[in-house]
Amino acid sequence: MMPDLHELDAFAAVARHRSFRKAAAERGVSASALSHALRGLEERLGVRLLHRTTRSVTPTEAGRRLLVRLDPALREVAEALADVSALQAEPAGTLRLNVPRPAARLLLAPMLAGFVAKYPRVQVEVATDDSLADVVGDGFDAGIRFGENLAGDMVAVPIGPPQRFVCVAAPSYLAARGLPQTPRELLDHACIGRRFPSGHRYAWEFQIDGELLEMEVTGPLVFDDDALMIQAARDGAGIAYVYEAMVREDLAAGQLAAVLDTWGAPLSRFFLYYSGRRHLPTALRALVDFIRA
Repeated sequence: MMPDLHELDAFAAVARHRSFRKAAAERGVSASALSHALRGLEERLGVRLLHRTTRSVTPTEAGRRLLVRLDPALREVAEALADVSALQAEPAGTLRLNVPRPAARLLLAPMLAGFVAKYPRVQVEVATDDSLADVVGDGFDAGIRFGENLAGDMVAVPIGPPQRFVCVAAPSYLAARGLPQTPRELLDHACIGRRFPSGHRYAWEFQIDGELLEMEVTGPLVFDDDALMIQAARDGAGIAYVYEAMVREDLAAGQLAAVLDTWGAPLSRFFLYYSGRRHLPTALRALVDFIRA
């Protein structure tokens, strides 16, 4: 007859604590009940798993081998049961997100009011950060990143529509400096640069007929914030390379004009991502389902 899960769990608890008393307190049962379960397990397996004396409890060689294999399996079972229970639980608790500022403005901010209205027991903390922090290491539940080049143990969920970058400038700037016809002509223009917190300066990307071209541009202004880049472009300081979704109203109103529109950069999109190696909190599961819906 195969041992049951209760007996295996009892053995693992006693072997980890090396004490029937401590394991019993953890399980909320009596030490005698654990001792009885252990005797039944050893009889079924036909092997001694624990050395018992009046002063100590230690695993035998067979017990050590079983514990090494059993502990991860029991954790998997516990997480599976927690997942099932979570389906019935109302999402609650604090949800900490690490999000680049463009994603926070374009995608997250418009949906948060609806999310917290649906899940009033969830508190969302958003840290806007363009430095690509270590989400797991820094204690966040999830992050948002552009593109899906993530570590193999991370789960990526598309959030929002594909995003496109565009070059824009004020009509007054183009009237004074002329309209560039190819990306290489940008080298003769005042380009408003973007620098990441790491110190890396962003290269502008263009594509036509399947050809991908990266341009290292220069100019009098460099920012780490899209809003400042767009304002500088509106003021006629030069050409900016920004998310199209951020300048649609300016383009429609004529405050900005598109530059090199036929050389559009490849579309990409943002992804919500989180560790696939741990149990998903109910609040994060609710956000994932909200995004997918």
